[in-house]
Amino acid sequence: MKALQKTAPSFGVEFREVPRPVPRPGEALIEITAAGVCGTDVHIFEWSGGYEFMAPLLPLTLGHEFAGRVIDVVGDANGLAPGALVAVIPSAPCGSCAHCLSGAAESCERRSAKGTSADGGFAPWITAPVVNCLEAPNGVDDDLAALAEPLTVAQEAVLKGGVTRGDRVLVIGPGTIGQAIALYARMAEAAEVAVVGKNDPLRFETLRALGFWDLVDIGDGDLETALASRFTSQKFDIIFEATGVPEVVQQSLTFLRKEGVLVVAGIHPRRASLDLTRLVRERHQIRGTQRAPRNVWPRVLDSLATEGERFRHMITHRMPLDRGVEALELARTRRASKIILSPVVRKRSS
Repeated sequence: MKALQKTAPSFGVEFREVPRPVPRPGEALIEITAAGVCGTDVHIFEWSGGYEFMAPLLPLTLGHEFAGRVIDVVGDANGLAPGALVAVIPSAPCGSCAHCLSGAAESCERRSAKGTSADGGFAPWITAPVVNCLEAPNGVDDDLAALAEPLTVAQEAVLKGGVTRGDRVLVIGPGTIGQAIALYARMAEAAEVAVVGKNDPLRFETLRALGFWDLVDIGDGDLETALASRFTSQKFDIIFEATGVPEVVQQSLTFLRKEGVLVVAGIHPRRASLDLTRLVRERHQIRGTQRAPRNVWPRVLDSLATEGERFRHMITHRMPLDRGVEALELARTRRASKIILSPVVRKRSS
């Protein structure tokens, strides 16, 4: 089979022949039907920083947002039947470290992660632990199921921020994670959700399709200057950083109310500088968020079952897997928002 792989610690990826995976006891063989291109994949494609840990693991198949149909299960199927559509939790804890043994598997430091430390979903088939395969509810199709992973990241960020009814929320970064954070913040009954981006008309178009109109494009300016005229008099309760731009972290605090919460969701290629004296005097809280614990996944799948057509607006392109390099180029140049790749073309590609 052919898969999209990172083969060297430098710019680029290759579409190359790799062996078809064979499931081990406790694993399912899955035919991948939909796989999302993520900002993580773009950073790895560019080799722009933050993923140096992957270098000794190469070559490696990318892709950690995927769904597919169960072909076979080896060992205890745990109720998983061939033909079932599943969303796959891409990371698996080791099961033996202190965190895992204490019941905090989400903090495992030796976890294996599809697409970054183990072969991922930009391929026709993949194997995954049965316990990581969550059957999609009725009404959730392949494309929507492939959105589950980034949606869990966003839902966890909103939970981490503690968004509640009446909150004023600012999302910095209009990409997939920022879009989903905005949606889940609105579902948490935030009174106001504003989204900020930089020269990103396509993603703003997607946000409008999702029902968001309080959008600020800072253009070629800086965040503080662009927002000063609108948001200094009435600051935000919770701000989400989803850009991966280190300078944004400090700049965003200007618009956070006293004792407000800044949730950092972006992966940054270098360190950020912070005015800690100001942070102390304003009693700000900074919280980091990344992957979601397992208990968030059913919650997200339920939201896809009830609000799937709303979330579907996030998908701007559908392309066959063999155009994966082109898809990564579209994503990195921001000519696409969310791209779904499929080894089998089920719909006309964009």
